[in-house]
Amino acid sequence: MGVERAVTRWYVLRQPIIDEIATLEARLHQSEPQTSEESDAADPVTAESEPALLQEVEQQLRRAQTRLKAIGSCPKPMM
Repeated sequence: MGVERAVTRWYVLRQPIIDEIATLEARLHQSEPQTSEESDAADPVTAESEPALLQEVEQQLRRAQTRLKAIGSCPKPMM
């Protein structure tokens, strides 16, 4: 019974992190650098702050990946 509880707990901890990583990766792919003409024409203020936002998203992604690695692999019964 202890193993089932540990596995359930592992999945409950893991799933939100996986979802967060997927969201952050989608955000990174969505805001990949556009051509200079598109970004200049869109909004000059956004074009200036975009690298800072990308760095923040990348930092959040690294933190989420570190948390995922910290919970380790799925616990298995020792038989």
